[in-house]
Amino acid sequence: MSDLNRRRWAVQSEYGREAAGLTYEEAAALVGRLRAEKTSGLCIITDEAASYLPLAKRADKKSAGGNSKRARRGRKKGA
Repeated sequence: MSDLNRRRWAVQSEYGREAAGLTYEEAAALVGRLRAEKTSGLCIITDEAASYLPLAKRADKKSAGGNSKRARRGRKKGA
């Protein structure tokens, strides 16, 4: 059995460990879904390496809008 078909792969993102115990094909599919969500820092690593990393903690994207630079563009000081 090829190592690629064994459930020994994990996906890491900027948020932490997204999933573990995947086949390489499942990990690649998850990377594709996360990339579509504009998640950065994506890589596929072994479960052994992933065991040292924290689980993914995602910020609530709706609450993050208040701190974005786009929200402040166009406002003038003193207005």
